Amino acid sequence: MTTLRIALAGLALFVAGIALAEDAPRPQITMGNGEKNWILVDGLERSGRTLTFREVHLDAGGWLVLHPFEGGKPKGDIYVGARYLAAGTHKDVSIDITTAPEPTAGTPFVAMLHSDVDGDETFDFVFVDGGPNVEDIAVFEGTTMVAHVVKVP
Repeated sequence: MTTLRIALAGLALFVAGIALAEDAPRPQITMGNGEKNWILVDGLERSGRTLTFREVHLDAGGWLVLHPFEGGKPKGDIYVGARYLAAGTHKDVSIDITTAPEPTAGTPFVAMLHSDVDGDETFDFVFVDGGPNVEDIAVFEGTTMVAHVVKVP
């Protein structure tokens, strides 16, 4: 009987441990710049359908990508412009908005970095079975996604 009580007590502790683990706070994902990757958004300029960022830095080759907003919310499952950049610091980086109407002042976008996972310098953001299959994933440093909400000047 004592062995049964010990086993039941152990099971109860195990189940309680699972419940505590499920209730444990998960890290919050934030947006901003990292130490190894960044997008400087102050001084953003526009000429027609082209936005120019003062400086972008990638630790490894990747993409500066613009995601639109729809209904006041970011639409991360589509993009309206992408520009490949080799590893390093790049000044005055221009990106064309290719699949949306010409933006007006105040139009919001999410500017974010994506890794070139397979190193082919092709932005792998395709739709499979009706949904996005993003092989060139967003750049994270810890829980910080290197991304910013910007408004067209």
